Amino acid sequence: MAKRTEEGDQLHSPAAVTRFPKMLTLSEVREILNVGMPTLYALLSSGELRGVQLGGRRMWRVSEEDLAAYLERAYKETQERIAAGNIEVEPAQADD
Repeated sequence: MAKRTEEGDQLHSPAAVTRFPKMLTLSEVREILNVGMPTLYALLSSGELRGVQLGGRRMWRVSEEDLAAYLERAYKETQERIAAGNIEVEPAQADD
């Protein structure tokens, strides 16, 4: 019979289980943000929105957590701009 050790028990404990974030496709992110793909690629390339490129050159994924963090920052920055009187309404563009 195998002897149980404290170390072996820790490897199978719930704390040792890696939790992976839900990864969204760019189509899903685009739909959530209601923006065009050029805007989405600009957010990714600028680093404003954190994403990961997998395999092919257009195979990007964004975690739900990173999307939520981006939106939280955007809301905060918008509130700061409103409070400072620095917000302007811009006409909508075709890709937005």
